[in-house]
Amino acid sequence: MSTESNNTTLPRRVLGRRLRELREQSKLSRARAAEECEMGSQTLWRLESGRSSEVKKMVINALCDLYSASDDDRRVLIWLAQECRKDGWWQSYTDAMVPEVEVFVGLEQSASGITSWQSTTLPGLLQTPSYRRAMWEVSKSQGRRVDVEREIDLTAKRQDRIYDSENFTLTALLSESVLRHHIGGAAVMADQLNHLLEVGSLPNVSIQIARFNAPNHLGLTTRDFVYVEFPEHTNPALTEPPVVYVEGFTGDLYLDKPTELEQYRAACADIRRVALGENDTQSLIKAIAKEYNA
Repeated sequence: MSTESNNTTLPRRVLGRRLRELREQSKLSRARAAEECEMGSQTLWRLESGRSSEVKKMVINALCDLYSASDDDRRVLIWLAQECRKDGWWQSYTDAMVPEVEVFVGLEQSASGITSWQSTTLPGLLQTPSYRRAMWEVSKSQGRRVDVEREIDLTAKRQDRIYDSENFTLTALLSESVLRHHIGGAAVMADQLNHLLEVGSLPNVSIQIARFNAPNHLGLTTRDFVYVEFPEHTNPALTEPPVVYVEGFTGDLYLDKPTELEQYRAACADIRRVALGENDTQSLIKAIAKEYNA
């Protein structure tokens, strides 16, 4: 029988990292912060390292008061504390900046590397504003109320990450169908594919296409996913293990158990096995872009 807990550690890890960052911004030692909040230094260490099994709202509020946290920071931290008590971490959202989305963006911004498999549409880090806007037009049929321009602005800020070549790598594994779907029409797609060519030339960005006639691979059976890796911390106990984000139609799933991570690592390797190399991918993108421009 598996010894793994049913509880995801992700909310505790994200909560701990945010609390640690706030304390460091306040220039307080862990011992001093713990003393001010009348708790043991070891207790605060467990909280900051995501190892605390019980996270109390009262404690979070006390730390927020000590660190002069903003209302937005306090809101997210309290929400994370509540999530720590849940057995799973499925999330649904309908706005650009609800806490669930803020947490994913926080993970994305803290990542050292991301590998994304997409079978129908491009990952947000590679989308042009016109493509993103066309995607939200599709979502209108679901009655989702979103400030589209605000959401596009958020996406643009997220995309700054891919230009940090010293600290971040992006591997985009895409089905050929991603290039063929007429999202927004021919002009939007032509512009989008030209953008892919430009971004794909960056030293820290790799784009590979799995063609329609590629041999069978695990990408045909997995849902689209994002495999997020984090930098090594000088204190190994504070290095965050990877997280897999699986986006669904009505809710999203965060996975971080070792057996789950191993399965998604295998999926990444299997998709790479059948995908075109980067140079051949660039040639294919150019050819399809010409079709849209014809």
